[in-house]
Amino acid sequence: MNLKKITVPEIVRMKKDGGKIAALTAYDYLMAKILDQAGIDIILVGDSVGMVVAGHSSTLPVTLEQILYHTQAVSRGVTRALLVSDMPFLSFQVSEAQTIENAGRLMKEGNAEAVKIEGGEPVAGVISKLVDFGIPVMGHLGLTPQSFHKFGGFKVQGREEAAAGKLLQDAELLEKAGVFSIVLEKVPASLAKRVSEALHIPTIGIGAGVGCDGQILVSHDMLGLYEDFHPKFARRYAELADEMKSAFKQYIDDVKSARFPSDDESYF
Repeated sequence: MNLKKITVPEIVRMKKDGGKIAALTAYDYLMAKILDQAGIDIILVGDSVGMVVAGHSSTLPVTLEQILYHTQAVSRGVTRALLVSDMPFLSFQVSEAQTIENAGRLMKEGNAEAVKIEGGEPVAGVISKLVDFGIPVMGHLGLTPQSFHKFGGFKVQGREEAAAGKLLQDAELLEKAGVFSIVLEKVPASLAKRVSEALHIPTIGIGAGVGCDGQILVSHDMLGLYEDFHPKFARRYAELADEMKSAFKQYIDDVKSARFPSDDESYF
């Protein structure tokens, strides 16, 4: 495994070299450490924590303090991967000064190496300011979960030509503003490929086809841990929820039948 530290310039260079970027989410030290040791390129402390850890039906309730807490925990397990922290709802849709302060806290207190911001043209200005102040930014277009009420649910974005054109325009604006990469979520594969080919920075797809420069999934989805729903794009590489239930049931049975602990697991 390549132990070279992944940096923002390295992520951009991976696109130029024709390499693919692998990204996953983490919300705690142990998951982050395992991902880092496995060789993941980017670890995102996503506001998806609100759904897969806290049990909310959307990402909207997640606060900056909660993301900060999880970023601190994740940072303790990361030595190689690029650590990116989500800016949750109402942490950047505020004044420019407050946005800069919030992003700065994620880096100064949380040890994040970059932040992720959802949206296009409306946030391009503040993204430019953040980059000017030395805060790397990852963009996020297509289905932006913080705006799911506006979209009428978690629906595919950019199917109509006008919407596709707007997404491409927003992607170019974000690149001009200085983002080092853009997440494209739940957009047609042909559009994602078109956007990827138009940009000099990498695109990271989630439900956006193989034409992106990289891919990201929620770890709890790809491990089969999150069972509330199963997005079409989330390939399951394991069914850990089933394995955990089996282990828990075996433990319960062993305790109730006095098979645990054994003499070897006891002190005398």
